[in-house]
Amino acid sequence: MNLATLLSTSRHRTLTTAQIMQLVIVAAVPGIIVMTWVFGIGVLFNIAWLTAVALAMEAAALACRGKNLRRGLGDYSAIVTALLLALSMPPASPWWLGVIGIFFAIVVAKQLYGGLGYNPFNPAMAGYAVLLISFPVEMTRWLLPVQMNAALPDLSALLAQFTGTSQESMDAYVGATALDQFKLERGGMTVEEYWQGNPLYGTFSGTGWEWINAAFLTGGLYMLYRKIITWHIPTAMLASLSLFALLFYDGGSSNSAGSPLFHLFGGAAMMGAFFIATDPVSGPATNRGKLIYGGLIGFLVYSIRVWGTYPDGVAFAVLLANFCAPAIDLFWRKPRSETTDAG
Repeated sequence: MNLATLLSTSRHRTLTTAQIMQLVIVAAVPGIIVMTWVFGIGVLFNIAWLTAVALAMEAAALACRGKNLRRGLGDYSAIVTALLLALSMPPASPWWLGVIGIFFAIVVAKQLYGGLGYNPFNPAMAGYAVLLISFPVEMTRWLLPVQMNAALPDLSALLAQFTGTSQESMDAYVGATALDQFKLERGGMTVEEYWQGNPLYGTFSGTGWEWINAAFLTGGLYMLYRKIITWHIPTAMLASLSLFALLFYDGGSSNSAGSPLFHLFGGAAMMGAFFIATDPVSGPATNRGKLIYGGLIGFLVYSIRVWGTYPDGVAFAVLLANFCAPAIDLFWRKPRSETTDAG
C-alpha cells in the first residue's frame, strides 16, 4: 500500500504529505531545543549536515529513477528522515558517519524499495542500525551534558565534526550515556549507591534525558492534537514498556534493571514512541494492529535494554516490529469466520 492510499484513508485526509511532514518537523522543535541545551550546538550541526546530504542523495536517486525532482523533494520526507537520524546520533559525530547513515536510510532503505510509501522498514532507523553495528565506538561517544560543565565549546564541536579531530583529543568531552553506564558499568552496586554522586543521573533517569523525553512527549501530544498520528501505537508502546519495567523492578537492588520512570524518560523512549514507531508506511494500518505493534515494540525495547547487547534498543525494536507489521495487518483484515476456522 503506498503512502497516498494510507493518507486517503486516515484521519488527516485533508492534509498533503508535505503538510504532514512539516507538522512533524514543528512537533520535533521542543525536543531539538532541549537537546541543544543539554548537549550543545553540535545537535544543530548534525541536523544541518544530514539534511543537506539527505536532500542531495534523494535528488540523485530520484534522477536515476527518472522521477520528478520537484515533487520528490517537495514532500519533506527526506528532511524528516535526516532529522530523526541526526537526533539519534551523538553530537559532534564525524561528518562521514552521517553520510554513511543517510546513504543507507535514503538510498537503500527507501529509494531502492520504490520510494516514499513503499519502504518496508523505517528509513532513519535502518540507517541508524547500520551505523551502530558498523561503528559502535563512534555511535556511543556522546558529548557530556552541559550541566556537567564538560561539553565541547561550540566552535570546537564544529571542528571536531568536520576536521576529523581524533577521539583521543575528545576524551575530556565525551562519554557513555546514562543507559550505557547503567547497563555496563554499574557492577554490583544498588541503584541508589550508583546514582549517588554520579553527575550522569538526574532525578529518575539520565541528566538532561529526562527533559529531552519530556520535550518529545510534548511534541507527540501536539501531533495527536493535530491528528497527524493516532494514540494507539504510542500508548501501547509506552504502556508495554512500563508494564515490563514494573514487573521486573525489585525496588533498586544490585540486580535491578531500572524503574518504569527510568525507562520511560531515558534514551529515545518518547521520540521512538511518537516520532519513529508511528511511521504510517512501515507499521500496521488497522487500529487493533497498531495496538499489537506498539505493545511489541515496548516489549522489545525493554528486552534489548535489559537482556540484550545494546543499552537503548529503540531502533532495533522498531525494525523487528516492521518485519511483523504485514502479518499483523493480514490477521486483523481477515473475516472473523476465516480467523475462527483457522484457529
